[in-house]
Amino acid sequence: MGATVLPDLPASRTEPDGSAVVRVLSYNIRSMRDDRAALARVIRACAPDLVCVQEAPRFFRWRKHAAWLARESGLVYLTGGATASGPMILASLRAHVERAEDVLLPRTPGLHQRGFATAVVRIGGAGLGVLSCHLSMRADERYVQAGLLLERLAGLGLPYAIAAGDLNDRPGGRTFRRLAAELQDGWAVTPWGDEHTTRPGDPPQRIDAIFATPGVEVLGCGVPRGLPGVTEADLRAATDHLPVLAAVRVPAAGPR
Repeated sequence: MGATVLPDLPASRTEPDGSAVVRVLSYNIRSMRDDRAALARVIRACAPDLVCVQEAPRFFRWRKHAAWLARESGLVYLTGGATASGPMILASLRAHVERAEDVLLPRTPGLHQRGFATAVVRIGGAGLGVLSCHLSMRADERYVQAGLLLERLAGLGLPYAIAAGDLNDRPGGRTFRRLAAELQDGWAVTPWGDEHTTRPGDPPQRIDAIFATPGVEVLGCGVPRGLPGVTEADLRAATDHLPVLAAVRVPAAGPR
């Protein structure tokens, strides 16, 4: 990914006041049809607390494949996969899962079924809603799905939440702009690493993103470079997207 040395992205930690620094990864894994070992190496090297996966395995023995990826990445399966039509959430043992739900979206005849994987987790003294998405290739359906995403995120009932995924839209697009009008676009707020989420050699574009609700502090967000133990060949072999990694600080919740 080049010789540029990036400043370190903050490590996961819980602050004395109960707030939590959380590392969030968003990654389209193309149904694990590529180099699975390289994929697991990339995820492990990102050291995430939460992984919002898109295009998780959805068909024959999909749970076995999801379990393999979680195990080899040093994580646990939380929710999603076939039950959300592709989006999935993995988590480290640092995250205490309070609830999880998979949501199938209204389907346009002739187009792929889409869905959200959602969860509420507690890390340290902080509560955080999480949503993984993969929006439609078709502009009108994608725009409607963005509205459903905002509704679902609000419906999690927490002041702090993260939405991450493959938007199939660029920052100037109508859907991307709809989300960025209400949520913080991690790269735009605190850019870190590279911007474009397509592999080297493909047309450069940013169609994968991590968003946060107001009140979540974005400490850095972008495509990581120079991951320990990961080569450019690994990034090319793992899948047809590059990972997006963010570190955010989530305030502690009040008395429960």
